[in-house]
Amino acid sequence: MKKVSFAEFGGPDVLRLLDAEEPHAGPGQVRIAVRAAGVNPVDWRIREGQILGAHPITLPSGVGLDASGVVDEVGEGVEDVKVGDHVFGEGSSTYAEFAVLSAWALLPEELTFEEAAGYPSVVETALRVIREVGVRPGQTLLVSGASGGVGSAVLQVARERGIRVIGTAGAANQDYLRSLGAVATTYGEGWVERVRALGEVDAALDLVGNGVLRELVELTGDPGKVVSIADLGAPEFGVRFSGVAGSVPDALAEAAGLISRGKLTIPIEKSYTLAEAAAAHIDSQAGHTRGRRVIVI
Repeated sequence: MKKVSFAEFGGPDVLRLLDAEEPHAGPGQVRIAVRAAGVNPVDWRIREGQILGAHPITLPSGVGLDASGVVDEVGEGVEDVKVGDHVFGEGSSTYAEFAVLSAWALLPEELTFEEAAGYPSVVETALRVIREVGVRPGQTLLVSGASGGVGSAVLQVARERGIRVIGTAGAANQDYLRSLGAVATTYGEGWVERVRALGEVDAALDLVGNGVLRELVELTGDPGKVVSIADLGAPEFGVRFSGVAGSVPDALAEAAGLISRGKLTIPIEKSYTLAEAAAAHIDSQAGHTRGRRVIVI
């Protein structure tokens, strides 16, 4: 089978499309014929060798956590799906023609394989950080870097829960944030004053790691009311760095429910082939994403 892999940490140029042995489902796992794989910032952070305790790896390593596809092998103890079922979920080395998933859910009928591939990690992260930051209905949540996949999910989940959201993003994405229910403003010089003019902030999320933690603590008045998923220096500011996933099956089940009720939709900004994995990482790392990026097999 074809698989994207890297044998050393580094830039996008370390990625290689290789012939590899097919993986097999172990106990509590399923194998899928991959139809699409999600491209997430954690993918290139792992490729760079950033210290992410939740994702220890051994070189050489495959790439990717999220995927959708057709179940073609069921491990011991798995009873909720069968060969031939269409699923989306989280596993390892998903930039490949076959991948093993450790968490999955049946593909919502509203989604194509391509659309579903980018949801698993994105939705799990969004649900987790909303919970960890402790924001409640009626309060205001500030989301720094709100137009990407996680931000798109956060805005919609928060709106569903009665939480007011102020989102920062580039000028080109202001209408997009508003369409998801956020009060939108741009980042860049003067952004703190622009946020203050929009009202009191009860909690804040840093989703891109662009050096704004000091300002987020200032705006909330409490480092305990700020959570980052992107700045490894967060503890220096007393801010929690959230990198360990909670229950992915529970998150997938909640996502499927939101999708079926028309309460959650995350657009695909761009699709790539396996051979274009390096380009996908370059684009993801450049930021300014609206929604998600996926690799189509």
